[in-house]
Amino acid sequence: MEQPDRRTHIARTALHVLATEGGRGLTHRAVDSAAGVPAGSTSYYFRTRAALLSACLDDLVAQDHDDLDVMAPLLTADDADGMVAALAGLLEKWLTSGRERHLARYELSLEALRRPEVAAVLHRGGTAVRARVADVLAGLGVEDAVDSAGWLVAALDGILFDRLAGANAALPVDRGELLGVSRRLLAGALDLPRGATP
Repeated sequence: MEQPDRRTHIARTALHVLATEGGRGLTHRAVDSAAGVPAGSTSYYFRTRAALLSACLDDLVAQDHDDLDVMAPLLTADDADGMVAALAGLLEKWLTSGRERHLARYELSLEALRRPEVAAVLHRGGTAVRARVADVLAGLGVEDAVDSAGWLVAALDGILFDRLAGANAALPVDRGELLGVSRRLLAGALDLPRGATP
């Protein structure tokens, strides 16, 4: 395995450890074991715990951008149903196959409360994702795309937290419900008249 691939593999495995064991369980040794790499590999690439946390955040943001790369071409103003289906599909992915990634994000958010260096990386990554969303909304004709992107991302964060770690975490993922939520979110983000739907 080449070095860049091993770095990514270790960072991705560290996200798994965060999601399953929590912040206290994230050690270099635990990541070595979970990643199936020789002892000392994680500390070779990421000397400190702060460096490992930063790598986790960088990988999270990279995955967010990958998802946006897939979703952005599906969002076209003349295909309202397609936009709704794309957003619902993204939410469904994040609540199912991407579940661990977002649980790890919550652990990193808690770490950021105590570690300014982690908070800085978290803020930078969140700003970059919001800028990408703003670009997509601007392309759809939204006048205040930056503000709308901020609220849309915050709403998505709230939905994810509610269904992954909040009061409704035990509820099953319902595609029909996600379609309805996505339709309402897009109506708000696209600043449609009250009662209108995309």
